[in-house]
Amino acid sequence: MKLALPLALALLLAIGLSACGLAAGTETTVINSGGQKKFEAEFIDLFDTLTQMVGYADNKDDFSVVANAVRDDLKIYHQLYDIYHSYPGVTNLRDINEQAGQGPVVVDPKIIKLLKYGQEIHTLTGSRVNIAMGSVLRIWHDYREQGMENPESAAVPDREELEAAARHTDIRDMIIDETHSTVELRDPEMSLDVGAIAKGFAAEMAAQAAMARGVGHLLLSVGGNVRAIGFRNQLNELWRAGIENPDTAASEYLAIVSIHDLSVVTSGVYERYYEVNGIRYHHIIDPETLFPGNRFLSVTILTEDSGLADALSTALFNMSYEDGLTLIASLEDTYALWCFPDGSLKESPGFSAFIQ
Repeated sequence: MKLALPLALALLLAIGLSACGLAAGTETTVINSGGQKKFEAEFIDLFDTLTQMVGYADNKDDFSVVANAVRDDLKIYHQLYDIYHSYPGVTNLRDINEQAGQGPVVVDPKIIKLLKYGQEIHTLTGSRVNIAMGSVLRIWHDYREQGMENPESAAVPDREELEAAARHTDIRDMIIDETHSTVELRDPEMSLDVGAIAKGFAAEMAAQAAMARGVGHLLLSVGGNVRAIGFRNQLNELWRAGIENPDTAASEYLAIVSIHDLSVVTSGVYERYYEVNGIRYHHIIDPETLFPGNRFLSVTILTEDSGLADALSTALFNMSYEDGLTLIASLEDTYALWCFPDGSLKESPGFSAFIQ
């Protein structure tokens, strides 16, 4: 069976609309031209975010098979890549961090694959994405959580504290042995944080697995990391995705793009932030300054691989427009849209071809 998906729940998350709390296999009343019914699914227990899918199928059971298989795949990655929680019988990134400086840790090959990808992204982006920055990012995480829970006592980390932590972020101290499937953090004060790549990487792996099972038309969103498999339907109609405006009070999207077999990922200041003395501190930390980047309000990436899109949206957020444009130009079939603090937009060559 193949599913044909319309402008879907997964896409609604990407454009900032809410999804109504649907469970896997929930049936709606919309009927497509082939007589199939539209079904929707969402899960809220993966990657600390919302995962959504919508599709047309002959019946609820057929759709549920597809939706639950994708969820099962994502659950595996969620548990392996979690740095905050442990799971019975699972050795994950939290275990690696807790055993820093204590020798090699035997891990699932899926962890090896992610960390190898993290090394590649570190090189590709000129260190703008560094999965070994956990010691710095943990400080910001703790201050952000405290600031969100108790706004009246919100504070900003001391630069000295951040600089001390930054001395333990050398990715060369992460030793990977593919033959024995082990990871070793040589620096006992070092820790991994894969937040810049994990959701996109997992979405891509889940999409690849779905295609291997014969799914030809699917739209998946993992916390706004949108991955389109094929066209909307067998008529080769394109998916239409709205790119959220960083100005949350605005009623219009930055742009609406039409895509197939592509990923759409945006990093922006409007997600996971807190305020201190009227200044917003978001979660995208610049490895050079150790503070939230302030060059842009958001950066959107269009490319096939969701993991690459996820990484690039963070990397370009933390580099100049000119450097980002050069990086995008070096990659095939990859496009970017920048939203500047004054609300103006710039795009890489070729991006406009996708805009409606």
